[in-house]
Amino acid sequence: MQGVTLRIVTLLEEPFVMVAENILGQAKRYKGFSIDVLDALAKILGFKYDIYQVGDGKYGSALPNGSWNGMIGELIGKQADLAISAITITPERESVVDFSKRYMDYSVGILMRKSEEKINIFSLLAPFDLAVWACIAAAVPVVGIMIFLLRRIQAVRCHNSAGGHTSPSVSTSLQSAIWIVYGAFVQQGSDSILGSVALRIVMGSWWLFTLIVCSSYTANLAAYLTVSRMDNAIRSFQDLSRQSDLVYGTVRESAVFEYFKAKGTNPLEQDNTYAELWKTINKNNGLENSVSSPSEGIKKAKRASYAFLWDMAVVEYAALTDDDCTLTVAGNSMSTRGYSMALQHGSPYRDLFSQKILELQEKGDLDILKQKWWPKKGRCDLQSHADAQPEGRALHLHSFAGVFCILAAGLLLALLVAALETWWNSNHCHREQPKEDKEVNLEQVHQRLNSLLDDDLAHKQLPGQSIEISALDIGSMQPSQSLEALSARDYPSHRGLPRLSVTTFLQEGHGAGRTMSSGPGRNLPLPLSSATMPSIRCKHRAPNGGLFRQSPVKTPMAMSYQPVPGGPIPKASEPSHGTSI
Repeated sequence: MQGVTLRIVTLLEEPFVMVAENILGQAKRYKGFSIDVLDALAKILGFKYDIYQVGDGKYGSALPNGSWNGMIGELIGKQADLAISAITITPERESVVDFSKRYMDYSVGILMRKSEEKINIFSLLAPFDLAVWACIAAAVPVVGIMIFLLRRIQAVRCHNSAGGHTSPSVSTSLQSAIWIVYGAFVQQGSDSILGSVALRIVMGSWWLFTLIVCSSYTANLAAYLTVSRMDNAIRSFQDLSRQSDLVYGTVRESAVFEYFKAKGTNPLEQDNTYAELWKTINKNNGLENSVSSPSEGIKKAKRASYAFLWDMAVVEYAALTDDDCTLTVAGNSMSTRGYSMALQHGSPYRDLFSQKILELQEKGDLDILKQKWWPKKGRCDLQSHADAQPEGRALHLHSFAGVFCILAAGLLLALLVAALETWWNSNHCHREQPKEDKEVNLEQVHQRLNSLLDDDLAHKQLPGQSIEISALDIGSMQPSQSLEALSARDYPSHRGLPRLSVTTFLQEGHGAGRTMSSGPGRNLPLPLSSATMPSIRCKHRAPNGGLFRQSPVKTPMAMSYQPVPGGPIPKASEPSHGTSI
């Protein structure tokens, strides 16, 4: 083919054919996998070529009037010698044009966004269904009531057998029984259970139930967290047809469109997978879910919840070169067709091109070119959903957010209950604090009074005009009766002493004080005796200065008044026990 120049029609399809340079005023330069194969054949065979793009941007399909559009139409119209791009061999196309040997296998892939990990703060509840949780919640009080009844029956039986002189050693309240059941369920132990056979059977059954529930919960939670980390749950056409959340489609009037049409409408097809796929793809004659071009399908799959069904080689390259690495590819790897070069019907170059393509396959040159455009290890990992991570992955906070929410709810509930208890106790359960026994020993009071009036009184200063003796019971003395003062005759040196009043708190109906006067001709009466004092209850003031209580009257000791030899009465230094002078 030395000196031969072929006119080649093409269609832009990454990574098969792409524009390398587009300088104004010059012919476009192209690159891609198909262009590399074409350059390798041109180098071997020695031909040159002129390349141009098809006007309608289609590969080629039959029209209702019998004509063809796209690149196939260019070959049929003798406007091009060869068509190259991501064009596949189909029976319809092969009936009007010739194809060389395929230089790459063909399969249909599914292009879609990588599923993001769903954030569910209550994922800890996912292992069990709502009905299971409801039954578990109901089982706790039911078993608690059962234990409560059995413990009450046992307590009554023990009480009767002991003649009514024994009481159960363990609380038999309903709250304690439910608390025991809940503690056993969360594996935190419980209070001791009386040695009843029935109680042991109930608790043994509950422990076995708890063991099974906890084991099942742990296993299901681990499985749930593992599945939730998977990038995509759709691996094949079967998975795609069984779900309804993700919309999918392909390019209208393309080979892939016709492929699913033939498979979906074939009455001999036993598997209904393709029938379900075709129903969705052809919805509203393909206008609703299918697109007009491969580039439109790739963009739609990237920005929306959409699965684009197209050539595996094309969608793999789109996922590998995605800027955000948000795309992934799924589908079967079985190939029944392939990519080839289309020539005019009866072209003399068909066998020559087929032979050289086989030689490139034998040498491994085609594999090298494939690795160039579809690297196994690129910027984006297409098999992230299939490869397990041996080192595992740490759980994020949102996986355990539900646990912290439950803890916070429990703390808030505890604060609320504490506030309600405080309010209830302050308004409905208020009880007066027990008053401290402030009974005053009247004998000590009399001794104290006598000590203030003895010979040491000369060394004390008494500036006040009265003596107030708290909690001193004067007994049955009349309120109007005054204490007889010392005779001026007996104590001439003490004329002019101020009047001293002795005050006490008596029962109702009695006076509040007695007076010791130093007037002449007065005598101090004899102290009251226990024989002349009735047994009454009087109000006394406690030494701390305030609280009163009823206490029986105690017999007072003799209270003697001893005059001070002379000089001013010293001031008392110890105003203790409520006694002031």
